[in-house]
Amino acid sequence: MSTLTAAPPRAAAIGDPVRLRRAFGAFATGVTVVTVGGACPRGMTANSFTSVSLDPPLILVSVGKEAVMHRRLAEAATFSVSVLGAGQEAVARHFADRSRPLGADQFDAVGHLAGRVGDAPLIAGAAAHFECAKWRSYEGGDHTLYLGELLAMDESPECDPLVFHRGAFRGLAPARRGGVR
Repeated sequence: MSTLTAAPPRAAAIGDPVRLRRAFGAFATGVTVVTVGGACPRGMTANSFTSVSLDPPLILVSVGKEAVMHRRLAEAATFSVSVLGAGQEAVARHFADRSRPLGADQFDAVGHLAGRVGDAPLIAGAAAHFECAKWRSYEGGDHTLYLGELLAMDESPECDPLVFHRGAFRGLAPARRGGVR
């Protein structure tokens, strides 16, 4: 049994958004592009994505209330999530750039596919795609949490995901022999 020898880090002042963002960044996440279709399709880079339930199959995305995507998701009946692959940092940066074109033109710069069951574009080369019916939404401070029930999905098991940690895009480290302990 090991004992702790170092003092815990200083507690962050909860009201300091810079320190709070830095502390949240200690948790490594995958990187996704959330999309909606319709007359004015929209995409947005998001790392606030998680699986919620297997029965029914549900996922969650968190969207800031000031984002253009917030209004589009509030109005949409369906949306899609593309989990970006390790080589897709440029795609993540494109959909995070607030100066990108509006509507369908924003998808001209990246490879994309038509959804199988919905009209939201899917990002080509992604590690996984999830097409969803909007199931519920919940207020979450300065964000809204959107839950989607899966209508269709696919995955590319050979494709490693793009990872975001401490404010930087990263790849996965090679697996160690013996697995997790």
